[in-house]
Amino acid sequence: MTGGLYLRPVGLLYGDTAVAAIADSKALSLGGSGVAFTQFDAFTGHRNDKSRTLLAAADLAKSDDPAITQLIERIVGPRAQFAGVSLDRPRLMGIVNVTPDSFSDGGKFASGKTAIRQSRLLAAEGADIIDIGGESTRPGAEDVSEEEEHNRVIHVIETLSGEGVPVSIDTRRANIMSAALEAGARIINDISALQFDPGSADVVAKAQCPVILMHVKGEPKTMQDNPQYEDVVADVFDHLLARVDAAVEAGIDRNRIVADPGIGFGKTFGQNLELLEYLSLFHMLGVPIMVGASRKGFIGAVTGVSDANERAAGSIGAALASVTQGVQILRVHDVAETRQAIDVWRRASGFGEKSVVGERV
Repeated sequence: MTGGLYLRPVGLLYGDTAVAAIADSKALSLGGSGVAFTQFDAFTGHRNDKSRTLLAAADLAKSDDPAITQLIERIVGPRAQFAGVSLDRPRLMGIVNVTPDSFSDGGKFASGKTAIRQSRLLAAEGADIIDIGGESTRPGAEDVSEEEEHNRVIHVIETLSGEGVPVSIDTRRANIMSAALEAGARIINDISALQFDPGSADVVAKAQCPVILMHVKGEPKTMQDNPQYEDVVADVFDHLLARVDAAVEAGIDRNRIVADPGIGFGKTFGQNLELLEYLSLFHMLGVPIMVGASRKGFIGAVTGVSDANERAAGSIGAALASVTQGVQILRVHDVAETRQAIDVWRRASGFGEKSVVGERV
């Protein structure tokens, strides 16, 4: 538990500058992401409390308070591989919705054939993981039967996993989780954080597979009906901390857990933007962070672009806002475009070699 103390890493550094500052004990590492930070935006309770202050990260790291030490260890500790994928750089999860009513594509990949084709394309474009979902969880979506969800996704997963493509299954149902794992899926992605189906935590614990725990307020059908929080950042963090602890208690290895603040799931447009601004706080959970902001409604609210298919540029903006705060996994529709943007940002920020393909002398 945090004991009511929240430590948000700020004063962020990148690439060679980050490495040098850490070596000089002037900065700390942010979850092994290659990002470093020099200060904590510290507050107790919620963010409007008068206790809020800036603290030098290197100085606080010298604290002899065991609770402070534990919090900082969770923030700075390198993250384990995720389904065999190293998290030493931002990773992309490509979205394929095998549904007739997806908000982002209007059902373009509702058949198994088109879903497999799209999955192969996203993998070729640089997706590290393909996320297959057979139940629409867009705002206002109706539930589908377990049988229908099964019929939509299992053949797709069998085909892709047989080709060596790392696949995650986006589902809330324990039986679908089990069938997907048997079909070759490597990861469970549950928007309910293992709360929708009482049997889901047991499935994950027995399989010891990686799992993504997301925050959602309410059910998809009603989640956008005036969602309210005392403080959206602290409330979402507290919920995810409780779900991570519950998963560990259920026998799931902490090193196999990823947390997702649930952009667009039971939040207003303004609340989504607040969460994006404060993403670095979520490293306090001590697990990798995934963000799925791609093509979401708040991007349309900011840009005035009403067609979700035309929000690639705004989605890339959200992706860059995430990786600059050390987020390890991005769940996206536009893989090629996002990969280009991240590759350029990393080179321009001092990560890796400076040479480029086709460089003119």
